[in-house]
Amino acid sequence: MDAIATPAPDASLPHWRVCEQARISRDPRFDGLFFTAVTSTGIYCRPVCPAPAAKRENVKYFGHAAAAEAAGFRPCLRCRPELSPAEGAWRRGDAAVARALKLIDEGLLAEQPLAALAERVGLGERQLRRLFVERLGAPPIGVHGTRRLLFAKQLLTETRLPITEVAMAAGFGSLRRFNTTFREAYRMAPRDLRRRPNETPNGDGDSLVLRLGYRPPYDFTAMLDFLRGRALPGVEVVDEHSYSRVIGPIESPGWLRVSAWPSDKRKAADDHPHALKLELHGPAPARLLEIINRLRRMFDLDADPNAIATALSVDPRLKALFAKRPGLRLPSGWDGFEISVRAILGQQVSVAAARTLAARVAQRFGQALPKPFGPGLEHLFPTPEALADADLAEVGLTRARADTVRTVARALLEGRVDFRAERTLDDFVARWVALPGIGPWTAHYVALRALGHPDAFPADDLVLQKAMPEDGVRMSAKALNSRAEAWRPWRAYGVIQVWRDSMPVPIAKAAKPGDAPAGASAAKKSRKAA
Repeated sequence: MDAIATPAPDASLPHWRVCEQARISRDPRFDGLFFTAVTSTGIYCRPVCPAPAAKRENVKYFGHAAAAEAAGFRPCLRCRPELSPAEGAWRRGDAAVARALKLIDEGLLAEQPLAALAERVGLGERQLRRLFVERLGAPPIGVHGTRRLLFAKQLLTETRLPITEVAMAAGFGSLRRFNTTFREAYRMAPRDLRRRPNETPNGDGDSLVLRLGYRPPYDFTAMLDFLRGRALPGVEVVDEHSYSRVIGPIESPGWLRVSAWPSDKRKAADDHPHALKLELHGPAPARLLEIINRLRRMFDLDADPNAIATALSVDPRLKALFAKRPGLRLPSGWDGFEISVRAILGQQVSVAAARTLAARVAQRFGQALPKPFGPGLEHLFPTPEALADADLAEVGLTRARADTVRTVARALLEGRVDFRAERTLDDFVARWVALPGIGPWTAHYVALRALGHPDAFPADDLVLQKAMPEDGVRMSAKALNSRAEAWRPWRAYGVIQVWRDSMPVPIAKAAKPGDAPAGASAAKKSRKAA
């Protein structure tokens, strides 16, 4: 057996024959699912790297960039591994490794020791380290270090940020430490990378432009359609090609726009960038990684659509839907509290009515910007502090809805509920349904939209209950839950597919009052939602 027939110990690594075929064909569906390391050059690449394919005997495969770097390989300057989407399977759901990875993404290891990470996910330090090495090929601290360096590499390549601000954005405590770590890992100084003519920095003034990669297929049009029907005037603007919103805090507000990355007409038609374009205006460098992590969750950029479609195709109804729309993703939200308020307002009313109420709340209790960034970008959504004791009746909320909004705001301030990355779905739902006015539908809807949880399943949703059966008889929540057991751990993707298929009108145009861009749709929500 040749050298590459024995795969790296990563449990997430595809079979070596699959890796070999994907490498030779440069299959973008495998981007980020494994990395190709070439022993003769000491470089590791994405499977989509345009460089001539290396000889088979010189190739090793790794399931994570950190594993490749731990083995002494450096990232390719041509295909840029920092642009690959994250490993979809290991960052999703309730497994300890998935929850630990989300906490690493939030920067926990930048300020706390490994013991704190292990405690947050309910494991011992040695056990957590062993799981990471077995499943990702690198320990948690290695994953954290690689994540910081690759992000710094992207900023150095794509922006004009001073190197000091790049170091700060990537979570390094000092410029000296950043320079030393970068040089040791990549055998060049940060300033040397900027001298290479491989990419022209983007943005000007206070704006930055960054590339956010994903695995195809990706239905960005459907994502915009969903968000457009729920866009809050004054906070968000969604047109046919982009999503924009105001971001806080009020002391140093900014705004962002997300659109499709433009294709280069000079390149081959099949050389698609498979990325979204992020334009940032005004945020402090220290917030860049947080903003990008939020957007990757919001637009579901790290999903593995082929693995999800394969798993859910056990249900004939979903198999047909995935064949029709293979690129549909989970449309999450920017802020957990904002999503939870909107979910409460959406109980038993149409999407259009809920949007109207949410717009009134945002206008009345949100923080107005000192100077609007443009039409429709004028204020921030209110904070829990602003709504904890607010008189919501003046914007048209019923007494019950107003009480529930205030209850959620107070519960968040008191820590009774939260959006912490280490929460399992069951734990999250149990905490939320313990609040007066919050039922299973609302809790699961918040988990889907605020956390982007892949297994969230609002079984009380009327659209699901009516659309899933093929005999026209509405399913009960119990029967729907039973049927969806086979969908785990990707039930939320089944929900999105059914919601999208149940839309009564085409989504090519901007949503009009009364249109229902997705599953919460114009139909009434379940009576159990409240």
